[in-house]
Amino acid sequence: MKKTFVLVVLFVFPLVAYLFFASGVNNFGKLPTLTENIPELEEFDGGVRLEGKITILGFLGSEIDMKKGNAFNLNQKIYKRFKDFNDFQIVMVTPKGYDTQAEALKKELGKLSEADKWNFAYGTDDQIEAFFKTLGTEMKLDENLGTSYVFIVDKERNLRGRNDDEDEGVKYGFNTTSVADLNNKMEDDVKIILAEYRLALKKNNANRSN
Repeated sequence: MKKTFVLVVLFVFPLVAYLFFASGVNNFGKLPTLTENIPELEEFDGGVRLEGKITILGFLGSEIDMKKGNAFNLNQKIYKRFKDFNDFQIVMVTPKGYDTQAEALKKELGKLSEADKWNFAYGTDDQIEAFFKTLGTEMKLDENLGTSYVFIVDKERNLRGRNDDEDEGVKYGFNTTSVADLNNKMEDDVKIILAEYRLALKKNNANRSN
């Protein structure tokens, strides 16, 4: 009996766990689309594009030093975990004139991990306000055009989130001030959207080979 139990623990449980996590998208379903067709960042400086990328979108604001802690939380809990996936990026919308501070922040983040997928889009106050409104959230930017929340935008420029969150009901974004929010919710949701695209890629490859 003891040998049988040991064999089950060593071989069966890991296999069940692998199948559970490998099926990812089948277990968790698709991440809901909350807002469709977010506009491109063509009017912004920086040469950043959303189309074709899985984007973690944030609004850094002009008080960049005040948002360093948020950026480090996001970098450690989300970026470092997913940066090696193709087409993954972080985009921080930032007021024009603050490119030096933004690049300094990127350099600091680069001391902890490669920060090549941290991108910045620079716009006027009006451009930033108008773009934020297109997300269709119930949130507002602060007086410095920043927010501690970040958002998941898929390759088709749709805002993805939760429509039945146990705490917020509709969850548009994730609070980078809260490590628990990043660990317990955002990490799971990024996994789901990555699993969606992996599954779609496998289906496309299978269809081509038939």
